[in-house]
Amino acid sequence: MPHLTLPLTAQGCAVTLYVNVSAERRAALLAAGKPLPTFVRITALVDTGASCTAIDSDQLLPLALMPTGVAHVHTPSTSGQAAQMPQFDVTLGITHPSGNNLIIETVPIIAIPNFQRAGISALVGRDVLANCLFIYNGTEKSFTLGF
Repeated sequence: MPHLTLPLTAQGCAVTLYVNVSAERRAALLAAGKPLPTFVRITALVDTGASCTAIDSDQLLPLALMPTGVAHVHTPSTSGQAAQMPQFDVTLGITHPSGNNLIIETVPIIAIPNFQRAGISALVGRDVLANCLFIYNGTEKSFTLGF
């Protein structure tokens, strides 16, 4: 199993996430003879408390995505009320120097407006972590993500 051991940052467990259109959208674009967008590189925070992956909506603009639904999101800032956020299907990737990359071809994510804070533009939730081994090593000030 390839793994990345990365240092903890001031924000926490930050990882580079690559985002592109879903496998289905990629096939439709190819069938229509349209160009494929390039992957968008995003700095994301691993968040074991997030059930799904969330990305700043501005980061998704280059992909010209169409919403696939609406997610009802509960956070401490929504005061017990569910906020409705647009949902999109995307391909997510985390690269490994060996070339054994984690690629999830189609995963629903939510887009959150004005999410960028201190260099973080996304949260990697348990939907992605379900494909990984995650170890938080506080004494070494590092974390390991295996996939």
